[in-house]
Amino acid sequence: MTLPAVHKLSIIIPAYNEGATISLILERIVHAQLPFGITKEVIVVNDCSTDNTTTAVKAFADEHDMDINLIEQAFNQGKGAAIHRGFEVATGDFCIVQDADLEYDPDEYAILLKPVLKAGADVVYGSRFMGDQPHRILFFWHSIGNKILTFLSNMFTNLNLTDMETCYKLIRTSILKNLVLQEKRFGFEPEITAKLARIPNIKIYEVGISYYGRTYSEGKKINWKDGFRAIWCIFKYNVFIKK
Repeated sequence: MTLPAVHKLSIIIPAYNEGATISLILERIVHAQLPFGITKEVIVVNDCSTDNTTTAVKAFADEHDMDINLIEQAFNQGKGAAIHRGFEVATGDFCIVQDADLEYDPDEYAILLKPVLKAGADVVYGSRFMGDQPHRILFFWHSIGNKILTFLSNMFTNLNLTDMETCYKLIRTSILKNLVLQEKRFGFEPEITAKLARIPNIKIYEVGISYYGRTYSEGKKINWKDGFRAIWCIFKYNVFIKK
């Protein structure tokens, strides 16, 4: 079987006040092993942080003699906007979003690439709710909220995802370049899922990943308002706006 041509993975890191952890996640990205000689393109989009995020990224790049594309947003626009900017400049065959915290493990890029290399997948979701990888035990109501959002999204998209809200979505870059994305904050996840699901003959897969979640005292940013926004976006991009 001929393997799909995958030469480069673009890793998009939206960062807002992640100076305490961003060098740690960059270290893990450096050491993450990709199959078949696939290379990495690292794009950090600093969403107008007020801490030392920029300094930490530049120091890491200098120390490791590493080419990091550091993009500075002129003002704080939200995680979704930072991701959009990263997609715009990405040159890899596939893109993946990597949060700047330590909740998701870059060692698992190879797991997400497997359906691409084995079956020609166009999109691979990394699910925190399937498989035998370790998952930190945290908030009951957050897990219920995630399941409700995924269920609602699946009702409209006719997908059978277990984790629509996951950060780890590996997506063919040529597909991303043709999507018109609007959501600037956490509505990004249901919006992109709705728009991907409408692409004819698209191959979407899901694999189990680990999850090392943070508490609010450790820097978690999402809240109940973002949950309600996600519900609105499920209806908005599946019912009212279908383009």
